[in-house]
Amino acid sequence: MDISLFMNCTLCNTPLTNHVDEYFFICDNCGAYLKKYPFYLSPEKEKERYQKHQNNVNDIHYQIFTSPITHAILQKQSPNDLGLDYGCGNAPVISKQLMDKGYNVKLYDPFFYYNEDYLNFSYDYIFSCEVFEHFHSPKQEIEKLLSILKPNGYLYIMTHLYHSDIDFKNWYYRRDPTHVFIFTIKTIEYISEKFSLNIQSLTERLIIMKKR
Repeated sequence: MDISLFMNCTLCNTPLTNHVDEYFFICDNCGAYLKKYPFYLSPEKEKERYQKHQNNVNDIHYQIFTSPITHAILQKQSPNDLGLDYGCGNAPVISKQLMDKGYNVKLYDPFFYYNEDYLNFSYDYIFSCEVFEHFHSPKQEIEKLLSILKPNGYLYIMTHLYHSDIDFKNWYYRRDPTHVFIFTIKTIEYISEKFSLNIQSLTERLIIMKKR
């Protein structure tokens, strides 16, 4: 039996039957593109790849790349608010810039800042930059984040949404072996409805949602 032929959507639990290619399904319900289980990297291989990233908190190009979230937080949030950098990686550039301006931010990353103490707090805002596409269990991850996000709190997500004008086979997001769950506008709309979130901003790279 080929186990790559049998899989449920890790967000909405819909049985997946629509094969995009040999590596990915598309969910007919929530519109997500999901990597097939046999092609997931082990945690060791995943961390090894992240360690090769040449990110530096003082790199101006990295600061520019992450600036959509940084600017949005500076516009919407106060230094008195408590924020969480979820999946901050080994170079938490956004948190560094916010902290330099007096913002209060906690860090968490399963590979580089592993400390589950972050679960003991309630947050005014949570942000994830280039993280959601790595989630093996997006439903559980979203539920966890919303459980520690205050009512009317903000969720800032930076990920590259797929749309039909993109050549999926050759797309850089699809070719990254650590990317297992790729979002579309339909996926974001599903999340908004399913998890009682109001979409505040929706662009190709940045999604801002508010907890009802």
